[in-house]
Amino acid sequence: QVQLVESGGGLVQAGGSLRLSCAASGSIYSIFKINAMGWYRQAPGKQRELVAGITRSGTTNYLDSVKGRFTISRDNAKNTVYLQMNSLKPEDTAVYYCNMDVYWGQGTQVTVSS
Repeated sequence: QVQLVESGGGLVQAGGSLRLSCAASGSIYSIFKINAMGWYRQAPGKQRELVAGITRSGTTNYLDSVKGRFTISRDNAKNTVYLQMNSLKPEDTAVYYCNMDVYWGQGTQVTVSS
């Protein structure tokens, strides 16, 4: 089994920045098999959506509304994925979930005030 622990959420004013981190621990074999990592978010009353993803080789993809503002990165040696969020907007407010293959984090709240 693999556990994902997220950190870095919080309350920030519009235009501000936050950096989310998600570290994997547990079965070394299962962690070694992980290819894709990503961040999803879910706002109240809305479906969960993919914000950004990154493969083991570093190929990334982003939700159109966050392109140019958010950057996903990973440190394979630390089994960690990051999401740098800049120029935050109130519409970015949501619970953000880390995902690695079939594993999910518990979610971290990001609130952007106007």
